Amino acid sequence: MIQDLDGKKLYNEFKDLKATEHDFVFCFHGPEFALIEGEDGELTIPMASDFNDCRLQYLFSINEVRYFLAMDEDIPDGFVRKTFREIRTLGSRELAFAAATAYHLYQWYRDNRFCGRCGKPMVHSHMERMMHCDSCENRVYPKIAPAVIVGVTDGDRILMTKYSGRDYTRYALIAGFTEIGETAEETVAREVMEEVGLKVKNIRYYKSQPWGSESDLLLGYFCDLDGDDHITLDEEELSVAEWFHRDEMNVEDDGISLTREMMTTFRNKK
Repeated sequence: MIQDLDGKKLYNEFKDLKATEHDFVFCFHGPEFALIEGEDGELTIPMASDFNDCRLQYLFSINEVRYFLAMDEDIPDGFVRKTFREIRTLGSRELAFAAATAYHLYQWYRDNRFCGRCGKPMVHSHMERMMHCDSCENRVYPKIAPAVIVGVTDGDRILMTKYSGRDYTRYALIAGFTEIGETAEETVAREVMEEVGLKVKNIRYYKSQPWGSESDLLLGYFCDLDGDDHITLDEEELSVAEWFHRDEMNVEDDGISLTREMMTTFRNKK
């Protein structure tokens, strides 16, 4: 999956560091971020030496490679603009993971410039990854939103869906965010009932995945159909929901997403 870095390790501990000219820098404007295109067409992340008079915030390291965030809210001329979804197709899992994780933190810094309690400007902590308000002493830490990915199975069949009104048009699995006061397992049962009108049982955890482009922590679950298999589709959320026998599934693990891994795991009878 996207966080599997072929033996490399993410070091996400906060450090109050200054960038050197060879450190990599993510510069975002909304969902787009800046890349440099070489003569051979290869895309690389710009370095600190490409940004003059721009405040750079340390984000994380992957092994010895350090990544910073350009705190200006625009991308200078001369860079190629790409989105996380576009980067996913380029084959560099490390770049995709770094971009998604950087975007997660970019959104948090962008959305917490002012205190949600009293409206005064927020200040960057030099001790931990936290924004604080000197006026009312409010403290804000990075947002992580738990969400579930659900493989609903019925013997050798699995329920596959397509989103409604989204750019992503391939088959996926039922998904949704955990609500206040509920467990992840309760989220599984609720989302399945809301989106396709089915009851489930034997809810069992598979594995998790950070999905920084949406500030999510995805929790993968499999569960079994409990009773009638008739689908009642929530057309605001889904355009399609269909049962597929494992032999009919035309899916491959893309090495990136938890959803694709869960699909291929079921197809391969694992």
